[in-house]
Amino acid sequence: MRKDIHPPYGPVVFRDRAADFAFLTRSTATSTRTVEWEDGQVYPVIDVETSSASHPFYTGTARVLDTAGRVERFERRYGKGARG
Repeated sequence: MRKDIHPPYGPVVFRDRAADFAFLTRSTATSTRTVEWEDGQVYPVIDVETSSASHPFYTGTARVLDTAGRVERFERRYGKGARG
């Protein structure tokens, strides 16, 4: 691997402000802001708007659209042969 062409890869804290949730991982993302983590070390922190703690798909609050009802209504209105 060539030297000096890759960004630095190190520990970063990603913090979801909406869910008051944070996790420590490794990334090439950087930030000038820092936070003291549970282990006493100081890491760069990146605030995100959505994480697995606040996304509706992961929290189970996602709504499913009724596409079957729309298809049936289309077929009633235009006939079953209308679809390509």
